[in-house]
Order: sequence, then structure tokens, then C-alpha cells
Amino acid sequence: MNLCEKCGGKGRIDVGEKVCPNCKGTGKTESISLGEATEGEMDDLVTKGATRCTVCNGAGTIAVTETCDQCGGLGREYRCAVCGTRLSSKRELCEKCAKIPAVHILDSACDTNDLVVGDIYQGKVSGIANFGAFVDLNKSVRGLAHNKYLKQTPGVGEEICVRVRNVAPNGNIELEPATMGEHHIIAVKKDLPISKAGDLEGLVGKLVSIEGEVIQVKQTGGPTIFGVADESGLVSCAAFERAGVRAYPEIESEMIVRTIGEVSTRNDQVQVEVRSMTQLWGGEASRVEEMIEKGIDKRAEPYDPPLLIESEVISKLRPKMREVAKEIRKAIFKSRPIVIRHHADADGISSAVAVETAILPLIREVGGPDAEHYNYRRAPSKAPFYELEDITKDLTYALEDQRRHDQKMPLILLMDNGSTEEDVPAMKQAQIYGLEMMVVDHHHPDEVVNQYLIAHVNPAHAGGDFGVTTGMLGTEIARMINPDVEEKIKHFPAVSAVGDRSEALEAERYIKLVEDRFRLEDLKKIALALDYEAFWLRFNDGRGLINDILCLGRLDRHQRIVELLCEQANAAIDEQLKATMPHVKSQRLPNGIMMNVLDVENFAHKFTFPPPGKTSGEVHDLLCKKYQGTPVVTIGYGPDFAVLRSKGVLMNIPQMVRDLQEEIKNGGVNGGGHLVVGSIKFVGGMRKVVLARLVEMIAACQVENLS
Repeated sequence: MNLCEKCGGKGRIDVGEKVCPNCKGTGKTESISLGEATEGEMDDLVTKGATRCTVCNGAGTIAVTETCDQCGGLGREYRCAVCGTRLSSKRELCEKCAKIPAVHILDSACDTNDLVVGDIYQGKVSGIANFGAFVDLNKSVRGLAHNKYLKQTPGVGEEICVRVRNVAPNGNIELEPATMGEHHIIAVKKDLPISKAGDLEGLVGKLVSIEGEVIQVKQTGGPTIFGVADESGLVSCAAFERAGVRAYPEIESEMIVRTIGEVSTRNDQVQVEVRSMTQLWGGEASRVEEMIEKGIDKRAEPYDPPLLIESEVISKLRPKMREVAKEIRKAIFKSRPIVIRHHADADGISSAVAVETAILPLIREVGGPDAEHYNYRRAPSKAPFYELEDITKDLTYALEDQRRHDQKMPLILLMDNGSTEEDVPAMKQAQIYGLEMMVVDHHHPDEVVNQYLIAHVNPAHAGGDFGVTTGMLGTEIARMINPDVEEKIKHFPAVSAVGDRSEALEAERYIKLVEDRFRLEDLKKIALALDYEAFWLRFNDGRGLINDILCLGRLDRHQRIVELLCEQANAAIDEQLKATMPHVKSQRLPNGIMMNVLDVENFAHKFTFPPPGKTSGEVHDLLCKKYQGTPVVTIGYGPDFAVLRSKGVLMNIPQMVRDLQEEIKNGGVNGGGHLVVGSIKFVGGMRKVVLARLVEMIAACQVENLS
């Protein structure tokens, strides 16, 4: 029985208004009943000589109404419980169906208030006494069929039909067995107004009905916990069958259900003790789904704070950044798990932790204090792209959570990776399992990845380059998700800028933005500490430690851990450079480039910090100082890889990779990165051929004027 849409269930609609006959339009009355007057009315009478009119509530006018023509004054639609014919009065059956008697079956949420004296109900004998038989009409409603009405004593567990003769003021129910021939079966549902999950805190102790989507099902050693979400929020619904036994096994994740139960609190969180849970179908389910989608879509609308700095490129990216922010907020409000995958360096970490800092308070607000443990995960990627190893782990976790807890498949956000053709194999696996993915990256993008993404933010799409770091983009997106975290993460873009050695105007502006708290030297130390710790963390997110390095906790501990990690990192770098620098081979190319090559496989410490990429970068920095004013390219190579670093050279490494693939078809070449910083992989047996052709390509590159 749905409420009438025209009158909202009132049965009457307002067609105008008229002057209140009680106060003659003044809104006040000079006479009140002293025995019934409130304290406020007495004060008004004493101080003002009059009190607010109780008929019009002080408005001076009252509404003129007429019977709603759509529902005929009933307030809702009544249909025959058997044939579905629309009824013109508050009845259960139409005239035709009423000719056959009906047997009612009480829903488990019903109580004595739902019984109608004279109606027949189906029950089960639960006990025999000297004076009669006890009959359960559901789990909470029990009546007595006295011996004087019993022609023969029924057996315990026997199903019988009984007529309700009387319901006493103390709740005792008098029953009489009824012999039934042909009859209709009518399910009696508890008729309660629909409450919203977000309003239940004020309804503790009350019986409520909520409609929503099952987000998660968890079986505990006691009850089964259903997470049910509507457009206003999420509530845990506890249903108990027997200890450790799955209640309502027919109810699964992503179903639309109506739940009736008593509101209680557990561990300071609102919970519904389930009396009844049924799946909604057809139009009812569609109505609830549409309402949930509209409500969540509105709540998920991101904030629109001004950028922390002026940037033409980032301003052009704002619409795409808002898309990402909205999808993340929508996932949170739907209690959908979120996985953040990021490159394991200062830029990737700072971007991911910025978003993490923004979303964790919202996840806890929506799903409770424990929600972050099963609705969020951050994981570093060792390579600057989404590897098959990464997607394999993410799918394994997601499918296991789906099997054990009926969780939805997660939303995956790739940060500081995800823009290149190298990401495609992993993305194809994700697509098979319905994983939705978004990318926030500053590596040179390949258009092929867009078909696997629901949103893609990259400065190259707005005329920018890798100088606009992912940390900058991630921090601005985090502020759109949750502006309350701005002061905590405002320095992250500057950390990412120095960590990725950005020379963009944006880098200068973000660094200047936080100079009152962090000197340039402080930012460099934070970036180095992140790179150093990321090496040892490997595939662990290291949340607490990373938070301390990024100054999200105690300032004294931040300063001490950064100093220690930088001391250890610099010592390791010095040791590595002592071993490698004597083995660097340098030559000047015809186009003026100083080419430097280093065999990091044979002339660098392995399996320790700094790794080959970082080692090549440190060597490159020293050589840039040595050959100041000259274009410099440094190649650190191993058995099947080469790391490229350059300054003052107009290279396009992704294009060079594609050319190598075309020219050396048996070389197994792949790789990429930024235009002038990147890495290349190949098969070991073709190393000399690939490196020789790579040097030829570099020798053909244009150079910048560094004078």
C-alpha cells in the first residue's frame, strides 16, 4: 500500500487559506485554560496580555482543504490482497474475493497490535497445558485455545488455523480453532512509515521500517550482520537465528530489502535488531534504487574550493578532478570498498596519502569506526605502472572479501601510474571482474587506456607536462573530497615537487605556499625519507610510519624520524656513489649531449638502497653539476633494462620505446615514463642492439639552450 503521491498520505490537499475563526486573524488569543496552559503561554499572557492562538499556531490563517481526488481521501492506495483490484475503501479484499474466507499469516515483525478480532490466522502449536493449547502466530505472538474450544487435543508442532476471539488489555490472546475448506492466504505485513538510516539515532527503542540496499553480509559467532544503506546513510542490522547460523540466507549483497526491527545501540553505534527482512521486487525495488541513487548523487557532489595556487593547467583539469572526487565520495556513501594504488616514491605516496587523509574520516562517519579496515586499502606499486602482480593481488583480496562478506567489488584509484600502454594488460583483467578504475597521473598518457577508465586526470590533457606532479593533483582532489583536511596536507604538493624535481611554475608556487612551516631543505629531506622508507616497505603501505614522515602526527617524532632516515639514506647513497662513479663512461655526442653510461648490474650494490633507478638519478645529478651548462643524458643499464635521466635534451621516451619496438621486433622492448625521464626493458640477449640504437636516437634529439 503506497502513499498517495498527490496528497502525501494525508487524504486531503490544500486549496487555499482563510482567516482563523478563533483569533480573527491576529494569531493570538486573550483567553486560555489556565489548567492546560504551558509555561510559555503563561509567560506570554503575563508579559504580553495574550498568547499564541492554538488553532492556527499564531499564523492568523488556516488552510482550506478538500478531499484528494486521486486517492478518494484514503491517503494511500488500497488493493485487494488476493487479486490486486484497486479498492475504494479501507478494506482487505474486494467483494468478489471476500466470498471465500481468508487465512492470515503474520510476518515475524507483527505484534498483537496487528491482530484483528474475528480474523483467522495460521499458527503452530507450541505447547499443551491442562487448560488448553498454546499457539504461536509468529515468533513473538502467542495465544491460547482453551479446552472448551478444542474438539481434540492437537500435537505440539502441528499447524492449525485459529480465529482470534479476543485480545485482552494485558495482551492475552484468546483463540478458537477454525476448520477451513477453500480459502485465500494473506500475508500480514507490519505497516510502519519508512524511516531513514540517518535519522535512527533519535529513534532508539522504537520499532522502525527502513528500505535500502544490502551492502555487506557478515556472519559472526552470534548474529548475522547486514549492512543496509539508503540515501541518508548506512546502518547495521543484526538478525539472530542461532549462534553462528546464517539468518535470512536468501538475502544477499546488492539486494533491495525492507527491514523492520527495533533500534538499539551497540558500541556507541546505532543498530537495528531485525524482526523481519524481505527482498523488494519490481516497481518497489526500482523506486528505492532510484531514491538511493538520487540521494547519494546529491550527497556525493564534491566541494569546490579555490586552488591553493594559480595554475592554468590545473584549472583546466578541474572538471576531471571533480569527476574523480565525486566517484570517490559516491563509493564512500555506498560503502563500496576503495583501493588506492600508487607508485612507491615521494610523489606517488604524497598524492595517495592526501586522498587517504581526506576519505578516512568520511568512511568512519558512514560505516562506523571499523569501516576503514574492510572498506579501504592503499598499496604501493614498485613499478611506475599497474603491473600484473598488482592486479592479481587486488583481485585476490576483492574476490575473497566478496566470498566471505558479500562485499561489492572495489573502486580502484591509480595514482602516479595508470596512464600508459604498460597498464593495459592489468586493466583488461580488472575489466573482466567489473572493477571500475580511475587514474590520476602525470606520466605521458597513451589514449588506449581511456577505454578502461571511468575518469582520467593527466596534465598532458590540458597542455601541461610531468612538472605538474601527481602530488599536486591529488592534494587538490583531496580538498574537493573533504576540505577539512586542507591544513594537514597543504605541504604535500611541495614534497612531491622536490621529490620529482619539478621545475614547473606550479612547483615554485606550492613551495612558497608552505615556506612559513617548511624550508626547501625540509621538503627535500621529507621526500628523501619517503623514497628511502618506501624501498624497505616494499609492498606494505606503512601507514603510521609514512604519516609521521609526512608530518601528520607529532611534530617532534616527525623531525626525529626524518632526520634519522635521511642520515641513513645519505650514507647509503654516498656508499653507492663511491662504488659507481669510477665506472661511469662519458662521451660527447655530435649534437653536444654529454652521454654517460653506467653498468648498475656489475658496478653498483644490489638489493639495497638506492635501487638502480635512484642510483642512476644520483649519478646524473653529480654529472649535471660537473658538466653545468651542457645537455646531459645518463643511462644506468642492467642485463635487461635501462634507466634514463636527462637534462636539457628534448626527448620523448614513450615514442622512443614505440620506435624501438617497431625496429627491433625480437628485442622484447617495452617501457615508458615521462618524456625525458623513464625506463626501458628488453630481453637480455638483445641488450647491445637495443642500447646502441637508443644512443643513436638520443644523438638525433634536439637540445635546449642552457647558457
